[in-house]
Formats: sequence, structure tokens, C-alpha cells
Amino acid sequence: MTYPANSVRWAVRPAYFIRSLVASFIDACGQALLRPLDELGGDLLFALRALTWLVRPPFRVAPLISALDSIGVGSIFIVVLVGLFTGMAFTVSTIVGFRQFSAEGMVGGVVALALARELAPVLAAVVVTARAGSTMASELGTMRVTEQIDALTTMAVSPMQFLVVPRMIATTLMLPLLALCFGLAGMFGSYLVAVVWQAIDPGVFLDKIVQLIDGRDMRMLTVKALIFGWLVSLICCKQGFEAKGGARGVGEATANAVVISIIAIFSADYAITTWMTNL
Repeated sequence: MTYPANSVRWAVRPAYFIRSLVASFIDACGQALLRPLDELGGDLLFALRALTWLVRPPFRVAPLISALDSIGVGSIFIVVLVGLFTGMAFTVSTIVGFRQFSAEGMVGGVVALALARELAPVLAAVVVTARAGSTMASELGTMRVTEQIDALTTMAVSPMQFLVVPRMIATTLMLPLLALCFGLAGMFGSYLVAVVWQAIDPGVFLDKIVQLIDGRDMRMLTVKALIFGWLVSLICCKQGFEAKGGARGVGEATANAVVISIIAIFSADYAITTWMTNL
């Protein structure tokens, strides 16, 4: 008994469709698993290249000073402003909870502890990512797609040393100072809300800060800010340095830099907090 050719073709198509669907699904899962590993490996290689150029002459001071001014000084206003309102908002929420136990005097110490351990380094790093990190990625991406980086190479100037290393050093050094400014602004905002508005005794407010804050908290702020600064500069510089595809590619590189940096900040925050709390 024979079957028409059309009936054979329609009988084979469902099996072929299922095999193609399964293969596509396995390929998508594999890509989803391998892409983060590929990004991680690329980041590590990029960091090693930057470290090798960090200790090789000639040492260029002018690009470093320019990066310190752009990343550090240029971010102070927005960091202080965000810190001020963060401290005020956190104090309002804290007073509402502590008032149920008649413990409003603990507000100053609790807010200071939260700012030193978590809020100041994390939110300062997010602000720097949004302002300076996106700028770094877009600048380097534009230089890549317009072949300015290739021009530096033809002039025997290392783009890694001239463009990337100063930005990484500046971000790593300036973020602890910006986190400290964030914390001081947050405490000022907390003082305004707690003492000026809610009429909490200023002596009690300040005394609880002295009781709860010690050197370990400031060490955690500094260590977190240093690591966050290094991560943000590494990710943003790498995304911009490897951008391609014209203006659209620069935009995608900038968006990826901000998103990946924020994910890295919060992931590293959990790891560092767990590690330093158990010391």
C-alpha cells in the first residue's frame, strides 16, 4: 500500500518540529548559563590587563587628576543630596516603629549604624554608577565606535593605560570619600527630623550614636566602598571599551554597564556583609 507524497511530508513535519523545538530550548538554556560565565571571564581578563598597566611606566598624572575631578568632585552634590533625603526618610520610618516601644532615643544610633554598614556605601555606589559609571561607558563606547581607541594604538599609546586605568583608580579612591559624605549628610538629615521636628533630646540622640558606632562599622563602610568602586569602574569601562555597532551599540553598552554594576553592587554587599560580620 502506498501513501501520497503530501501525506508522508505532513506525517514527518510534527516530529521535525518537536526536535527543532527541543534543540532550540536546549540551546537557549545553554546560552543563558554560559553567557554569565563568559562575562565573568571577560571581566577577570580585563581586570588583569588593567593591573598590569597599573605598574608600568609611563605614569600619566593628568588623566588621573581629570578622572578624580570628574568622578569625585562632580558627584559630591548629588551624593550629598541623596544622602540627606535618605537619612530624613529613614529617620521618619524608624521613629514610627520605635515610638510603639517608647524608644525614640535610639533613633540616632540605629540610623547611624544603618548608614555606616549598608546605606552609605551601597547607595553612594549606585549614585556613582548612575552618574559617573554611565558616563565612562558612553565615553569609551563612543571612542571605540569612532575608532579613536584604534588611533591611540597606532600612536603607540596604550588605550588601557591612558583611558581605563585612571578611571579605575579614581573611582576606587573617591567612592569611600563619597560614601563618607553620604553618611554625614544622612546623619544631618536624621538630626533635622529627629531633633528639630520630632523634639528628641539632642544629647540622647548624639550619645546613642557614640555608643553604637565603632571602628568596625567605619571599616566596613571603607572596605565596601573600595570594592564597589573597583567593581563599578571595571564593569563600566569594560562595557564601553568593547562596545560595537554604532550609536545603538553605545546605548546598549551604557545600559548594560549600569544594570550589571547595580547587580554586582548588591551581590557583593551581601558577600562582604556576611564575611565581615563573622570576623
